[in-house]
Amino acid sequence: MQSRVVPLEEGKDPGVSSRTNQTKALPIRLLQLFVFFLAFCITFSVISIYTIRHFGISNVMTTVTSSFQPCYEEPNGLDGWIKPPSNLMHTMNDKQLLWRASFMSRRTEYPFERVPKIALMFLTKGPLPLAPIWERFLKGHGGLYSIYVHSLPSFQPHLPPSSVFYGRHIPSQVAEWGRMSMCDAERRLLANALLDISNEWFILLSESCIPLYNFTVIYHYIMKSKYSYMGAFDDPGPFGRGRYNDNMAPEVNITQWRKGSQWFEVNRKLAITIVQDTTYYPKFKEFCRPACYVDEHYFPTMLTIQAGKLIANRSITWVDWSRGGPHPATFGRADITEEFMKRMLESHRCTYNNRNSSICFLFARKFAPSAMEPLLHLAPKFLGF
Repeated sequence: MQSRVVPLEEGKDPGVSSRTNQTKALPIRLLQLFVFFLAFCITFSVISIYTIRHFGISNVMTTVTSSFQPCYEEPNGLDGWIKPPSNLMHTMNDKQLLWRASFMSRRTEYPFERVPKIALMFLTKGPLPLAPIWERFLKGHGGLYSIYVHSLPSFQPHLPPSSVFYGRHIPSQVAEWGRMSMCDAERRLLANALLDISNEWFILLSESCIPLYNFTVIYHYIMKSKYSYMGAFDDPGPFGRGRYNDNMAPEVNITQWRKGSQWFEVNRKLAITIVQDTTYYPKFKEFCRPACYVDEHYFPTMLTIQAGKLIANRSITWVDWSRGGPHPATFGRADITEEFMKRMLESHRCTYNNRNSSICFLFARKFAPSAMEPLLHLAPKFLGF
């Protein structure tokens, strides 16, 4: 049986036919894509014109750009650590503030030019009637001091921008004499002042305090001192050890119980020790209540235990207890005479850097508002400013 060969007709090659069909289909697909793209563009243009007419071009651009915000990193420079807060009225509560203020570098040298400052911390109920005296005292010494004011929360200061006290009030709470809220206020002042890395010495003052020397004398006295100034003595009587509560042990034994004036000066190391304390604070808060006046015992006792060799066991704020009573004497206009100024400044004996000294007090209290005028009059002759 012979096989029959069917010859292919000319021009009927199957491969050629298939390629021809594909070539015809390709333009059709391109045309479809072009029509779809053209419809998309027309639709987008119509929507854009409608949006711009109704909402404005600025809003559209803002919406578009806000969707493509670049990712910025926080600045990693040193300024964030060394610049003092520009606004003292922060939103931190006490727990957050004390935690933040307790940060301490383990290195003694600073990687920038640091000019140590004195932090003047005023604990007051309201206004500062003796402010003109402080204005004169501080004039010309900017950069060497900082001011912090703790007043009643309800007090609204009205000060001119030129005042050294302008913008220097910190977030405050009510402070009651003889109670832990008074120590809370003092720790609050210390903590806020510690946020400025340049503050090296911290002095607690009241609205009735005045400086007894010019700024240069006080600055160098504190700068060159080996000690901080916190009264901390052992009083065996009813107003000393008689206020001790056995529940204070074992953190505080009666032999460690101390008493002193609340008006102190401490260096940065001791200020951090005070704000970071969580060991002694709960004991004093619970067991030292009137007639145990905690502001006379908490800091003196705690610092005696923690850093007794660093305190001079005396205050640098002069007061007069000769009139008797639970509070020192308050001096008004009639009291401010040349004889009074001499008595306040002279006849004092103490030790300064373990040597005898006649300069023992740098500040004094209590002065009534009426004392301001005669004090300003006598300041050039007796106070040096």
